[in-house]
Amino acid sequence: MAEVSWKEVLLLTSVVVMCYWNSTSCGFVFDDVSAILDNKDLHPSSSLKNLFHNDFWGTPMSEERSHKSYRPLTVLTFRLNYLFSELNSAYYHLSNLVLHAAVCVIYLKVCQLFLDRKSSLVASLLFAVHPIHTEAVTGVVGRAELLSSVFFLAAFLSYTKSKGPNNSIVWTPIVVTITLVAAATLCKEQGITVIGICFVYEIFVAQGFTLHVLREIVVHMVQGKGYLPSWVLQTLIKLIFLMLSTLLLVIVRVQVIQSQLPVFTRFDNPAAVSASPSRQLTFNYLLPLNGWLLLNPSELCCDWTMGTVPLVESILDVRNLATLAFYVLVALLILNSLRNPGESSQVVLMALSFMVLPFIPASNLFFPVGFVVAERVLYVPSMGFCLLVAHGWKKIAGTRYLKKLAWIGLTILLIAHTSKTIYRNWDWESEYTLFMSGLKVNKNNAKLWNNVGHALENEHNYGKALKYFIQATRVQPDDIGAHMNVGRTYKNLNKTKEAEDAYMLAKSLMPQIIPGKKYAARVAPNHLNVYINLANLIRGNESRLEEADQLYRQAISMRPDFKQAYINRGELLLKMDRPLEARDAYTRALELDRTNADLWYNLAIVYIELKDPSEALKHFNQALEISSTHKLALFNSGLLMQESGEASLRPEAKKRFLSYVEMEPQDANGYFNLGMLAMDNKQNVEAEAWMRKSIEVQPGFRSALFNLALLYSQTGMELEALPVLTELLHHHPEHIKGLILKGDILMNRMKDIKGAKWCFERILEIDPTNIQGKHNLCVVYFEEKDLAKAELCLSETLALAPDEEYIHRHLSIVRNKLAAQSNSSPLPQPTSNGQTSPLGQEPPTKNMKGHHSEQKKGPGRADATEPHTELTSDSKPSPNELHKRTKKKSNKEIKEIEKKRAAALKRLEEIERILNVE
Repeated sequence: MAEVSWKEVLLLTSVVVMCYWNSTSCGFVFDDVSAILDNKDLHPSSSLKNLFHNDFWGTPMSEERSHKSYRPLTVLTFRLNYLFSELNSAYYHLSNLVLHAAVCVIYLKVCQLFLDRKSSLVASLLFAVHPIHTEAVTGVVGRAELLSSVFFLAAFLSYTKSKGPNNSIVWTPIVVTITLVAAATLCKEQGITVIGICFVYEIFVAQGFTLHVLREIVVHMVQGKGYLPSWVLQTLIKLIFLMLSTLLLVIVRVQVIQSQLPVFTRFDNPAAVSASPSRQLTFNYLLPLNGWLLLNPSELCCDWTMGTVPLVESILDVRNLATLAFYVLVALLILNSLRNPGESSQVVLMALSFMVLPFIPASNLFFPVGFVVAERVLYVPSMGFCLLVAHGWKKIAGTRYLKKLAWIGLTILLIAHTSKTIYRNWDWESEYTLFMSGLKVNKNNAKLWNNVGHALENEHNYGKALKYFIQATRVQPDDIGAHMNVGRTYKNLNKTKEAEDAYMLAKSLMPQIIPGKKYAARVAPNHLNVYINLANLIRGNESRLEEADQLYRQAISMRPDFKQAYINRGELLLKMDRPLEARDAYTRALELDRTNADLWYNLAIVYIELKDPSEALKHFNQALEISSTHKLALFNSGLLMQESGEASLRPEAKKRFLSYVEMEPQDANGYFNLGMLAMDNKQNVEAEAWMRKSIEVQPGFRSALFNLALLYSQTGMELEALPVLTELLHHHPEHIKGLILKGDILMNRMKDIKGAKWCFERILEIDPTNIQGKHNLCVVYFEEKDLAKAELCLSETLALAPDEEYIHRHLSIVRNKLAAQSNSSPLPQPTSNGQTSPLGQEPPTKNMKGHHSEQKKGPGRADATEPHTELTSDSKPSPNELHKRTKKKSNKEIKEIEKKRAAALKRLEEIERILNVE
C-alpha cells in the first residue's frame, strides 16, 4: 500500500479550504442552537461528568424527552471550542473544516487499498467537494459525522493490518480497531457499523472468498466432513471476536439509553406511524431517494420531515419502480462481484459495503428515526459512492478512445460540485437564509414555514413572522406546534383574544387521555407547552387565576414529570397568596431536577414569602453551590445576609455583592447595597464611594441619592448633602423625606428660613396629612415671629395627631406667648438656634429580586421612602414572582431607632427651651 504524499495532502487540504472557507462566516443555525447555544454542558461551570450522563443536546439520558443520541466525545470538542472561543461561531466552523480535511486525507489512504494512486486521488477529490457534505461540514452539529468518520476510517485501516504471515492473527491491530470503534460510536452511533465493513473486507478481500468457496465451506461445516483448514479457523476466530465485541458495544449502548427508544411523532417521521403497507413502501422508497441525492445533489434541503416526501400509499404508486430498480441494481452488482473474483469485484463489494452498512441505522428499515431524509447521514455512505465512481472512471479512462472524455467529464464534475458547495454554504449564513433556501426546494413542509417564522420572530418582526406561521397551519392543519406559534406571535402583538383562540385550537388537537395508555408515546413532549402558554396568557386576568391553575394541573396529570408545569404553577400559587402549595410545587420540581440552580432559587423566594429567612438563605446557598455565577442568588442572598443585622455575615454579603457587580457592572443596585453594607460597618468613606458609583451608573437613582445625603448629614457634612438633595429633588420632586432632610439642613445649619419654609410647604402640597412636615412648618412660623399663624398651624397638626404629647406642649407654649403678648408684656426674641422637628433616619428599603423561568429580569430598584416593595414582572409571566413583604427589623436596627428617638426628644427639648424663653 502506497503512502500518502505531502503533495496529495496539500492538494486535498487546499481544495477543502477553497470549498468551505466561506463557511467560517456562517453563524449557529437550526440544530446548532440546541446543541451549542442552549447546551449547558459546554460551559466550564458544568461538570465533565454531565457529558456522559446527558445526550447530544444536554438533556439527561434518563428523561423521556431525550433523543437518546449519546455522543459525549463530540460534545467534548464543542466544550473545547467554548473554552478557547466561547460562542464565536467562526472557530466552530473552522474546526469542522479541519476535521473534513483530515477525513479526506485518511479516506485517500483507504482508497489506496483498492485503487491505484491516481484513481484514489480522484475518489478523495470527489469526496472533498461533494455538495451533499455541506450539512455535515457547514452545520456545526455535523461534527458528529466528521469526528466519527476519523475514528471509523482509522479503525478500518487498523483492521487491515491484522493478517499476519500464513493467515496468522495479529491481535494488536484488532484491539486497536475495537478501541477506535468504541470511540467512533461515542462520537455518533453509526460508528459501530465499521465492524460490518471489516467483516466484508476479511471475507472477500483479505481471504479472497468467492460465492463458490463460501458455499463449499458452509456445506463442509453442515455435513461435518472432517476438520476445517487452519486458515479458515483463524478467519472464524477473528470474525467471532469482532461479533462478540460488537455485541458488547451494543449492550453498553442499550444500557446507556436505558432500553428506551426516543419518542418521535408523525410530524417528525410520518411513515413511522403509518399502517402497512404504506410504512414499508415509503421506507423502501427512501433508499433510492438518498441514492439520487448522491448522484444529483442539485436540490438540497435542510429539513425533509413532515410533508416533504409524500407517503407511498399504494403498490401502484409509480415511485415503487424507483425502489425496484434500486434493489435490482444493487443485487446485480453484488451477485456479479461474488461470482467473478478479482480486484474489480473487490472494489465494488467494498464500495457497496461503505454505502449500505453505515446507512442502515438511519434507513428506518429496522427501527424508526426522527427524520425522513437527513443529508448529513450520507457523509460516510458517500465514501462508498465516490469509491465506486472513481473505479468506474478508471475503467473509462483506461480505454483508448474515451480517456480524454473521461478527464473532461471529471473536470466538469469537480468544478460543478465545488461551485455548488461554495454556493450552498451561504445558505447556512443565518437561519432565515437556510430555511428560505429549503422553501425553494419544498413548500409542503410546515416545519420550514415555522422555522422561517421563528427566524423573523427572533428579529422582532412579528407581523411578517405571523404570515409564515399561519401558512404552516395551512400546509399542515393538524400541526400543534404551528398553532402554538401563531398564538405566541399574537401575544407578542398584544392581540390577546386571537392568541387565546390559537392556543385553544392547538389544545383541541391534543390526543385525549386514554386510561392505562402512556400519553407521551403519542405526542411530542414540547406540545404539552400549549397548556403552559395558555395558562400564562389567561393568568394576566385576575379573575381567571383558578382557570390557569387548572391548566397547569392538567399538564401535570398528563406528564407527572413535567418540570416546567410545576415551576409555572408554583409561581402562580405565589401570586394567589398560597405559598405553602407553591413550596410543594417547587419541591416536586426539585425531585425531578436537583441540579437546577433556578429551582433552588425559586424555592428560596417562597421561603421569603413564608417569612423564614434562614431556610431562604440555605436554598440560596444551594443554588450557588450548583452555579456559583447565579447572579440573582448572589444578589438576594447578600441582601438577606445584610438585612439579618448579623455582623458576622457582612463579609460574605460583601463578597457576593462584589461578585455580582463584576458580572453586572451596569446594575446600580449592586453598588448601592455595597454602600449600605459599608454604612452598617461605619465605613463612611467607602460607603460614599459606592453610593457615588451607583449614581454614576444610574443617574437619578433615588435610594442612592437620598442615603448619600443622609450619610453626609449624619457625619456633619451638611454642605455636601445639599447638592445631593438638590439632584434628588430634580429627578424626584415629590420625594418627601428628601424635602424633610433638606428643610432640616436649611433651617438648622444654613439658617435659611425661607428655603426651609418652601420645603415644608411643598411637602404639604404633596401630602397634606404629613405630620412631620406640618409640625416643622409650624416651627418656621414661630421663627418668623408669626405666633398667630404658629398657633393655627399647631392646632391643625394636633387635629391630625391628637395623641402626640409634644404637639400639645408646643401649642400650650405658643398660646402662653400669645396671652403674654396681649397683656403688653415684652415679647422675647427667639434665639438663633431654633430647631425643626427631627428627621427620623430610616434604614433604606431594598428590593428582593424575582427570577423569571424564561428570561432573567434585572434587579428591582430600592426605594428609601417605602416600608415595603413589590417586584412586578413584565408581560411575560414569571414562575416565581415576588410580592410584597414587610421588612423585619434586627436588634441593631431597634437600637438605632431608640438612639434616634432619644435624639428627637433632645431636639424637642431645644424647641421647648426656645418657646419658653422670657
